[in-house]
Amino acid sequence: MTSHSSLSVRQAFKGSFIRSVIADSLTVFWGDWLDLRVRLPQVVASGLVSPLIYILAFGLGLGRSLTISPPIGDTYLQFILPGMVALSSMTISFGGTTFSICGERLYSKTFEEILLLPVHPLALFLGKMLAGVVRGLMTSASVLVIAILFTGNWNFLHPLFLLLLVLNCSVFAGLGVIVGLNVKSLEGVGLLNNFLIVPMSFLGATFFDPRTLPLLLKGIVYLLPLTYASIGLRAAAFLPLSEFPWYSIPILLVIAIILSAIGAYQFAHQQD
Repeated sequence: MTSHSSLSVRQAFKGSFIRSVIADSLTVFWGDWLDLRVRLPQVVASGLVSPLIYILAFGLGLGRSLTISPPIGDTYLQFILPGMVALSSMTISFGGTTFSICGERLYSKTFEEILLLPVHPLALFLGKMLAGVVRGLMTSASVLVIAILFTGNWNFLHPLFLLLLVLNCSVFAGLGVIVGLNVKSLEGVGLLNNFLIVPMSFLGATFFDPRTLPLLLKGIVYLLPLTYASIGLRAAAFLPLSEFPWYSIPILLVIAIILSAIGAYQFAHQQD
């Protein structure tokens, strides 16, 4: 009887904790959303420029001169469009989140108020990450519209496609939160962007099939989370369900969970 009561108490506490974290995360997110909603056109446009340039230069320019058929899709443009969705979601989820936190920490000096909120550190991290996810999804929605217009393929709205898109945004928004908590200046953000995000943009299977690479380079490419997003999005858009790389979902999910644990620890020990 005692063990049953103890189990009931633990379950109730666990349920109460989860509900509290979710509610507090949404509260933190709402504060960012109030600031974000007045800048929606700028947020969407800022992440749309690079994918459009890549689509025009590589998909319509280089792609039309290629005589070899891509491994997935009928044209090279179709092949790279899912990668462009992954690329745009990564860029804005990471960059927007990082610069937002850096602005609060280094310039407006309002970040201390967030640290004083009576909420769990995990809720602080999840709230900030959720704001980054929304940024990434808004920009990706514009690229999705372009992809559907160019291809007429409505599989770009397939549930698996959207799930991987959300997971990709979560991974890079989480990484953006951690970077934003640790950098000392905006120059540091630019440095990390040049050495981390820019190389990943080209090496994350956005423009090529990683299965064709030499073993050593293939090992490097498969260490990048963007690779699994690009592979999964491409398969969800153009391949039958039987050929979908199911491993991409748990890999991105595990990375997001690990980043959440690191981010919660950072918030718990943050001193600004």
